[in-house]
Amino acid sequence: MIDSASKQRAPDPLDGLAETFDRAATAAVAQATHGLSPLTLMQAGFDWLVHLASSPGKQVQLAAKTGRKFVRLADFAGRCVGDCNAAPAIEPLPQDRRFADPAWKEAPFNLISQAFLLNQQWWHAATTGIRGVTRHHEDVMEFAARQLLDMIAPTNFIATNPVLQKRIVETGGKCLMDGMQHLLEDMQRAIRGEPPVGTENFKVGENVATARGSVVYRNDLIELIQYTPTTETVRPEPVLIVPAWIMKYYILDLSEENSLVRWLTGQGYTVFMISWHNPQSEDRNLDMDAYRRMGPMAALDAIGAITDGAKVHAAGYCLGGTLLAIAAAAMARDGDDRLASVTLLAAQTEFSEPGELGLFIDEAQLNLLENMMWSRGYLDSGQMGGAFQILRSNDLVWSRVLGTYLMGEREPMTDLMAWNADGTRMPYAMHSQYLRQLFLDDDLAEGKYRVDGRAITLSAFKKPMFVVGTERDHVAPWRSVHKIHMLTDTEITFVLTSGGHNAGIVSEPGHKGRRYHVLARSAEDVNGITHDPDEWLSRAEAKAGSWWTEWGAWLDARSGKPVPPPSTGAPDRRYPVLCPAPGTYVLEREI
Repeated sequence: MIDSASKQRAPDPLDGLAETFDRAATAAVAQATHGLSPLTLMQAGFDWLVHLASSPGKQVQLAAKTGRKFVRLADFAGRCVGDCNAAPAIEPLPQDRRFADPAWKEAPFNLISQAFLLNQQWWHAATTGIRGVTRHHEDVMEFAARQLLDMIAPTNFIATNPVLQKRIVETGGKCLMDGMQHLLEDMQRAIRGEPPVGTENFKVGENVATARGSVVYRNDLIELIQYTPTTETVRPEPVLIVPAWIMKYYILDLSEENSLVRWLTGQGYTVFMISWHNPQSEDRNLDMDAYRRMGPMAALDAIGAITDGAKVHAAGYCLGGTLLAIAAAAMARDGDDRLASVTLLAAQTEFSEPGELGLFIDEAQLNLLENMMWSRGYLDSGQMGGAFQILRSNDLVWSRVLGTYLMGEREPMTDLMAWNADGTRMPYAMHSQYLRQLFLDDDLAEGKYRVDGRAITLSAFKKPMFVVGTERDHVAPWRSVHKIHMLTDTEITFVLTSGGHNAGIVSEPGHKGRRYHVLARSAEDVNGITHDPDEWLSRAEAKAGSWWTEWGAWLDARSGKPVPPPSTGAPDRRYPVLCPAPGTYVLEREI
């Protein structure tokens, strides 16, 4: 009788070598494609093409659309003969400002822009609504078509852009010379590994990240900053901020006028901030649990020692918010009652609809990313930033090409732009785990995510929550962020603020044009309409101004009466002052 062990295939001595070769080959492809999988596009294209070819009804429909659009364009051309202000054949999408200048109403540019918009509409119809094409492949094809159209848009060429032509005439061609100089300068900086022009005017610790404080704890992954109080008394509950390690913490402590840290200390709170170490190749095996243990859990231990066990208002931003939600769920499961509340800022906990970022999450794409990280031990910010730029190519790529390299007008560097250029890395083990377990498999929402070998569920957390989504978020779409309502049965105050993933959060009081919607769900109303984001929006109260003030009032209502501030650090409890803020980890550069 043959035992089960003998039935197993004997290890092939070439297995390890074959895997190494395969990984190296895939990593080489990844470098050439900037981390984007050509196989994903090929699979999507084949799926779309085959099903389109076998859909005669769709083909007839597209042919009819082609005819109708030619008729609409001809009708528009005829009406423009006698009226240069004739109603257009098609209006741009609300977010599309490329043709807003009056020069686009002049012949022949009005016809060129209208033809482009009609063509854009046709391609949307051609890449969507085909029976049999998977939803993911449909999204990929629609996205790919949009990227191609954005690249060949008439705004990007001298011959078809009247605004650019006027600029060239006004400057006597100097704008093109200036643009060429900008291009050469940017290329040289990229080759030398230098940050963009103007970032040198924003120096960490000098004119950004200047809130006074001290590093009171350090391990191999974090520095914990305790900020100096700016009021005579403080609330007894400190605020712990967990930023994402995909970004440096000082987006929340930019300039003096837009620093969330300064604003919180001004409201009478003791603020602690995690500053993440920028991983190197030797940190390749740091995983999500290492970030949880060495990040928020270690910080809570330090804060407890410094504040004599005070309950903590914990706030997490982006990926830091996802990590905080995991930590809070594990703490609730284990009976750890150190949190007074949790605030999530543009942070996802449910990933079934991650927005266009989901275009880059499938097995082929993850295989490419994993092998690219495997070769170096980390994913750098340039590779991540490229994906984010592609998601908003019209705003972040082609508008820059037009403005900087053709118009010759370099956009002035701001503190937020300089911060965005100060990138960080993502270690291999953590990023792979994050993408697979959260993005691809949605383990956290499905109750399959494990901490210390046991499953956790967000429904175990019963403390109040304050959750912020941003209207134009391409990283954490607000409808995805809103799904926290489905995963918990606790009190939630949800805020939808104007702006995007970064600018929407950095929204200091007095910032012109800021607005937000807010609606709270009580713990007793867990089955209410707030489960649905559109219903939530229809019922939410619209307010002008900064969401910071809403959060401040919310924290005040859940905090005790002011008391004298705690000491800085606790030397007698192994938490001495190590160095002044901003610390050392934030100064670690990629280049």
